Amino acid sequence: MNLNFSIIIPVYNRPNEIDELLQSISQQTFKENFEVLIIEDGSDQKSDKIVENYRDEIEIKYLSKPNTGAGLSRNFGMKNATGNYFIILDSDVLLPPTYLDTVFTHLLSNYTDAFGGPDTAHKNFTDLQKAINYAMTAILTTGGLRGNKKSKSKFQPRSFNMGLSKKAFVKTGGFSDRKIGEDIDLTFRLWEHNFDTQFISDAFVYHKRRTSIPQFFKQTYAFGKERPKLNSQYPNTAKITYWFPSLFIAGFLVSLIALFYAFPYPFYILCCYLFLILVDASIKNKSFKIGLLSVLTSTVQFFGYGLGFIKGSF
Repeated sequence: MNLNFSIIIPVYNRPNEIDELLQSISQQTFKENFEVLIIEDGSDQKSDKIVENYRDEIEIKYLSKPNTGAGLSRNFGMKNATGNYFIILDSDVLLPPTYLDTVFTHLLSNYTDAFGGPDTAHKNFTDLQKAINYAMTAILTTGGLRGNKKSKSKFQPRSFNMGLSKKAFVKTGGFSDRKIGEDIDLTFRLWEHNFDTQFISDAFVYHKRRTSIPQFFKQTYAFGKERPKLNSQYPNTAKITYWFPSLFIAGFLVSLIALFYAFPYPFYILCCYLFLILVDASIKNKSFKIGLLSVLTSTVQFFGYGLGFIKGSF
């Protein structure tokens, strides 16, 4: 099978992130030819000078366009790419050196027209970034939804680490103009056109994510608010698990009310759950501080997504 990769990266006012990402791309062990397309989405802080520093190391194109959002910027990049398989990345990720080798080898042995990979925290990330990563990926918080090997069938790729064939792009038209959930929307349309998706567990990226609690809350709130719209548009994809963060909020409030009326048992259950997160995150990150921060970020995630989901539903 002839696989020619084009890496598509939209960017908006984040030249420093692009510098770090391109550095990680330049260190790939992959021996085949590939190209990188940076799509400047109407930024005030341009990345053109950063891109120039890598022209001798990477086959790279720098494209500038008016601001339309990440989804349509990715489409613009894919229309201008020469490859037949697109690797779609967010600007706030870093690649391990073997990333492209892993994707290439896996697609040769088990080809699908789209794939997704997990994200994790780099050892050099801040404690808060590691705690946010835990909240977004742990079994105790999201059921491992964003990186669970058991999710190989009907996996919903996320645009921070995603692959899409040119054939699938042409057939589906690529991403919609949604600002949130455009990757999930594309996945559902891929399935409607009988394209298979898969999860490549070893094709991980280091994802820096939001760097403050307010930003993280805003992001998860937006995710939660968009999910009911996707459920309404694609009713066969709705799951009861999407209500869990909202139920956590209800349980949290009920436990406080019950505690006020001298019935502490629901509060004890809540404390036990948060204690499990503390222990699990501390062990996985080998840091009690990150464990404490993970309790905070997990709670913020539940409240952000849950409140957004309630708002979007009603």
